[in-house]
Amino acid sequence: MTTTAKAITAKPVRFIGKVKAHIEILDPVTWISVFPCLAGGAMASGAMQSNAHDYLLLFLLFLIYGPLGTGFSQSVNDYYDLELDRINEPTRPIPSGRLTKQEALWNWSIVLAIAVLLGSWIGLHIGGQRGLIISLSLFTGLALGYIYSAPPLKLKKNIILSAPAVDISYGVITWISANAFFSELRPEALWMAGLNFFMATALIIMNDFKSQEGDAKGGMKSLAVMIGPKNTFLVAFTIVDLVFAVFAWLAWSWGFHLLMYFLLITLVVDIVIQVQLYRDPHKGLSFMQIAVDDGFGHTIGKSEIHEHNAFLRFQVVNNILFLVNQFIAAGLIGMKYMSA
Repeated sequence: MTTTAKAITAKPVRFIGKVKAHIEILDPVTWISVFPCLAGGAMASGAMQSNAHDYLLLFLLFLIYGPLGTGFSQSVNDYYDLELDRINEPTRPIPSGRLTKQEALWNWSIVLAIAVLLGSWIGLHIGGQRGLIISLSLFTGLALGYIYSAPPLKLKKNIILSAPAVDISYGVITWISANAFFSELRPEALWMAGLNFFMATALIIMNDFKSQEGDAKGGMKSLAVMIGPKNTFLVAFTIVDLVFAVFAWLAWSWGFHLLMYFLLITLVVDIVIQVQLYRDPHKGLSFMQIAVDDGFGHTIGKSEIHEHNAFLRFQVVNNILFLVNQFIAAGLIGMKYMSA
């Protein structure tokens, strides 16, 4: 009898426990990750109104991309990664025995059906080219969310395709969808989606530190497995710095000169932090550990792996800096089109 089977036999899960496990497999802490891009895309449209109707529409879009879209991809990932999760995350619903594989299959199948129905309805409701963009964006995200974890493609095993698949789902289609939801697609929105794509790439590369041991045993060729933590930090930090540099150039070209100066200051701050973490992942930026443990820890997670813990400390600072600049840019873009 397997460990999971023993857990199920010894500790039968009651109804409330099953409901909690079904919600947990959708990984609620990941849902909020799509909201900054949805909010940025809506702001940059310059057409969203400050009324209950438009706020409800934005909430509906979040529901589709957050609990349904992101939840679907997380549930599929748990379903197909059971053996890896026995090593990396044995407390997850399936390896812990709180859900069977069949129950997990029903979980993501139902969520997928609801997402497709709502996405189709919104596309038809908006209509025209904008409606088509929204529906295609959502269906692209759902397709990538499936083939990222599911065989035979299982994109997460491919170092070239794994991070881009996630980046498109979280940072690109969300910006584009929210922008098209309220207006014609703005060219600046495409640039912002691109910046989010590369920023997410860097963060995903470092997030793989937490599963390096399991990935190596399971044949997952993450960058951390292939070139080691030190070189992985170097690659990821270079991408982050290039994102801020390009962002500053875009701000200047769009006429947002004060934002450009702020972005350059942000870049300098980020580099100082990166040097500290690169030299000493264990103690670098240690003053941010409280924020990870007691503040953002419930959202971004915690880790006992030194390199991943260093990444979490960096993520707190970097995400705040990037999001502040992103929202300022989105607001300025929106004001530009409001006055046009």
